[in-house]
Amino acid sequence: MDEVEILLEELTNAHGPSGFEGPVRRIMQRELSVTTDSLETDGIGSLIARLGSNTEKPRIMMAGHMDEVGLMVKLITDDGYIKFQPLGGWLDQALINQRWIILSRLGPVQGVTGIKTPHVIAADARNQIFKRDQMFIDIGARNKEDVIQRFGIRPGDPIAPDSKFTLLGTEGFYLAKAWDDRIGLAVIVEVMKRLSINPPPNVVYGVSTVQEEVGLRGAHTSSHLVEPDIGINIESGVASDYPGITQEESQESLGKGPAIFLHDSSMIPSIKLRDLVVDLAETNKIPIQFDVLSGYGEDGAEMQKSRSGIPAINIAVPTRYLHSHYGIICRQDFDATVNLVTALIYQLNAETVNKLSDFS
Repeated sequence: MDEVEILLEELTNAHGPSGFEGPVRRIMQRELSVTTDSLETDGIGSLIARLGSNTEKPRIMMAGHMDEVGLMVKLITDDGYIKFQPLGGWLDQALINQRWIILSRLGPVQGVTGIKTPHVIAADARNQIFKRDQMFIDIGARNKEDVIQRFGIRPGDPIAPDSKFTLLGTEGFYLAKAWDDRIGLAVIVEVMKRLSINPPPNVVYGVSTVQEEVGLRGAHTSSHLVEPDIGINIESGVASDYPGITQEESQESLGKGPAIFLHDSSMIPSIKLRDLVVDLAETNKIPIQFDVLSGYGEDGAEMQKSRSGIPAINIAVPTRYLHSHYGIICRQDFDATVNLVTALIYQLNAETVNKLSDFS
């Protein structure tokens, strides 16, 4: 494994449901402390790394979110099972019969969402989807008191998917949880490494945000603190190159480069910034894709609404099977995204930023 694969493994294996991003933040603090000039956090835990100090230069905010979809302990039944509250957008069918890690005050606790054996399910009920309020997590406890005393679990404790980073096949495919949005964080780390060697004509803020999956909250507070002139959000894209999904729903494929979001439910990007990104991709022979989504929501929307409004764009690494225990990305797309974002930041001098913001 090379350094990038080692970082991707560490980031995706870390547990960080929305509101409980501490383990991921520690990784980002370690990585960014050696390539940036300062590190600080906002009031809810987003990490803000700054490269450059000239306050007269444009302020470029590059963001990715630390949180992953997870669960929270809602209540403990008398017989020792865990009922839960989802954190982020889960499909009910993605929750059943999966392994989980409950992050209790005494340490991580393994559990599984139980499922009835088909031996006892009536034939007419076997094709029904289990609803989340029917589900529970079994940790092997004897009763409620056992859960509280021996395992140290309390209501409000975070629960993360239990799955590990794996090299998949032979074509640079990686299998892991939490690509949304640990892949964006890894892009930020690699871009900052390059910028630190040859400083750009701007001040760059690499921001690792919190609580994106539950309302873009970290992007809102960190944008208020940074006051950017340009917003670049790095996300996991919605791949549509597998059975059961259509190009009407999404237009991305693995191995064909980063995707530029042209529309999602939270933001329409700056058309001038889009054109600049496309031109840079053509000049640097970087393959790109475009995606128009009816749903989705991402931190670029909060950057776009900061100050009196700024040009912003969402650049994504195509990902299969988002918001589940196992997603797949392609290394080729990751590398191309790092190249594209780096090239973009080098272009964002004061003159270019002024043109992007000019509507006269």
